[in-house]
Amino acid sequence: MATQQLTNLPTYSQLIFDAIESLNDKNGVNKTSISRYIEESYGNLPAAHTTLLSHHLNKLKATGQLVFYKNNYFKPDPNAPPRRGRGRPRKFKDSVAPKKDAVVSPPRPRGRPPKPTDPNAPTTETPAVSGRKRGRPPKEGGSVKKAELPVTESGERRGRGRPPKVKAAVATPVGA
Repeated sequence: MATQQLTNLPTYSQLIFDAIESLNDKNGVNKTSISRYIEESYGNLPAAHTTLLSHHLNKLKATGQLVFYKNNYFKPDPNAPPRRGRGRPRKFKDSVAPKKDAVVSPPRPRGRPPKPTDPNAPTTETPAVSGRKRGRPPKEGGSVKKAELPVTESGERRGRGRPPKVKAAVATPVGA
């Protein structure tokens, strides 16, 4: 007998809408009030009634069939604007019809074009030549060669970097 009554039960979404309409509170109806109304009206409910009720309330809220505000559920106002989803709204392309004689080229592919498989094959695009070599320009005066290193008084070439300190000779007093 109990299973027969469960099969005659309307859908949970219909039960929820009936409860909200019959309670008709201007501040909305909370989940406890909806559950209490369904239990009083329909008597024998499934064991997972609270879980089913929560699931269907969340589903109706997500689809916009119910509005949830300050822990209460409302039926949405029919004059209200449609609910907007999360995130930035999508940009719509201008629907400008091309002219009758105009040739529409395919959109440019993304990213850098692939290198040709044959290195000697001519490129389709002519590179912009500015007359300068690629990379960092050399220092003023060019590179320093070993022949141009400065020579000391003794005739030796000085190496790179700071020269070592000259150790001063310790003088010992005469007659001590």
